Amino acid sequence: MKKVIIRRPAGDSELILPDDVHPVLRRIYASRAVSHPRELDCSLRQLLPFTQLKGMDAAVAVLARALRDRQRILIVGDFDADGATATAVAVRALRAMGAAHVDFLVPNRFDYGYGLTPEIVVAAESLRPEVLVTVDNGISSLAGVAAARERGMAVVVTDHHLPGAALPEADAIVNPNQAGDSFPSKNLAGVGVIFYVMLALRAHLRDSGGFARAGITEPNLAALLDLVALGTVADVVPLDHNNRILVSQGLARIRAGQCCPGVQALLQVAGRPRERIGASDMGYMVGPRLNAAGRLEDMSIGIACLLSDDLTQARALAARLDALNRERRAIESEMRDEALAELSALALDEGAVLPTGLCLYQPHWHQGVVGLVASRLKDKLHRPVIAFAAAGEGELKGSARSVPGLHIRDALDAVAARHPGLLNKFGGHAMAAGLSLPMNQFEAFRVAFDAEVKRHLGKDDLHGVIHSDGELSPRELDIGFAETLRAAGPWGQGFPEPVFDGRFNVASRRIVGERHLKLALRLPELERSIDAIWFNAEDTIEADSVRLAYKLDVNEYRGERRAQLVVEHME
Repeated sequence: MKKVIIRRPAGDSELILPDDVHPVLRRIYASRAVSHPRELDCSLRQLLPFTQLKGMDAAVAVLARALRDRQRILIVGDFDADGATATAVAVRALRAMGAAHVDFLVPNRFDYGYGLTPEIVVAAESLRPEVLVTVDNGISSLAGVAAARERGMAVVVTDHHLPGAALPEADAIVNPNQAGDSFPSKNLAGVGVIFYVMLALRAHLRDSGGFARAGITEPNLAALLDLVALGTVADVVPLDHNNRILVSQGLARIRAGQCCPGVQALLQVAGRPRERIGASDMGYMVGPRLNAAGRLEDMSIGIACLLSDDLTQARALAARLDALNRERRAIESEMRDEALAELSALALDEGAVLPTGLCLYQPHWHQGVVGLVASRLKDKLHRPVIAFAAAGEGELKGSARSVPGLHIRDALDAVAARHPGLLNKFGGHAMAAGLSLPMNQFEAFRVAFDAEVKRHLGKDDLHGVIHSDGELSPRELDIGFAETLRAAGPWGQGFPEPVFDGRFNVASRRIVGERHLKLALRLPELERSIDAIWFNAEDTIEADSVRLAYKLDVNEYRGERRAQLVVEHME
């Protein structure tokens, strides 16, 4: 599918920044709507206060009572990296604040599905919890919350997903996206929400003398920011200023060696040097290894890694996660190839037109990997994609990924409203969602989903757009400026890493690692060549002169560090 390179708007040229900010960075920040120098201040003093989160007082009251009365607390998490880090933050913080009995339970996605279901409540009874705390889930768990309260459990829901028409009747709900919440940042990940709850609980115990009465030293919750940074980046939530603070502070602690053994071990198996870790490393190297446990087996492995205080044990668990991730990659590659083969066969049919909203299903596809396949196809085809897998008992489970211009959860809501009974359940965000439906309704849903997507997207919306921050001068294509860019983040969703474009002469090209295109590039103004790599190259392009969209990064190989262009697009 066609891609186009579009230069970002120049932004506010009147923005006043410190004199030592590089001119290119000024341009980059302005195009990302940075309106004031304080938005570049990622110190903890700029963090938004927890007092603006609706439901916080009620949540703190339940948890403070649980600590005082030595009640049994159970954290019910989710099976992705956000849920795993949120669970670890809750368990670590509550133990540090004196919880006598705190445990966790994560639904196995293949047996129970997502969230606090009545079945999970039954499974939780063996742990005899008096208080249930959901992290990264619960806002749509009406039946599960009701089942827990019927059994005498107090329930605190902490979540960040969009709520439905009705809220669960929990003892407390903390979710920045619930109606009436005045917290300015609606982009907190699940791990960010529970971190804020722990900040509020600590403040209450401090102010009420709870730590003194219990003989406990007030914990430094900043020690948990490595987990908050990992979960926030891995969940691909927009990095608004508040999230950039959380990520920046977490990365700083990791670089300084002040991270938990689990994060240290995951970095080691990923081959990433802790001292120079960046947000992209957390998103592309660490997060997928943690996610692999929830995709293929049981996220309890990942949470155990994050909760371990013994580096040897953490390394063993991280090695298991690394092996699961390699297995996940092989499964994903096979599924992606099968999906592309299906689309190629469709294209051969006379008069066939690729649907605007694409639904794909194969009976043998892996339920834990369909989200990755949907994401890869969405990137390749530039349209919303839902990939489905069989979930047993005549049901399909799907994972949806969207493109700009279509709010995927709202699209599913519209389909459900127009076709009652077509969907069993659904939930999610603007760009990603999960759903389930009866297997015999797949074709009906495929037609209904495509029709709904067509109401929002036209042909002009189905091109891949690469937003460029302009050209770099030859003198800026060096390791010094690459380091400047890396330090200027953290970059991520909603605050994208800079992409530049320019025309280069190709001195040499070769394939490495089966799919990656390694290039040596030349510019007339430079005597030296410039290294470049195109991961999972879409086309080798034999031309002697090419226009590239690229990121400027640092390549480390055998102790040598050089600037390298990471190619996003070539023409």
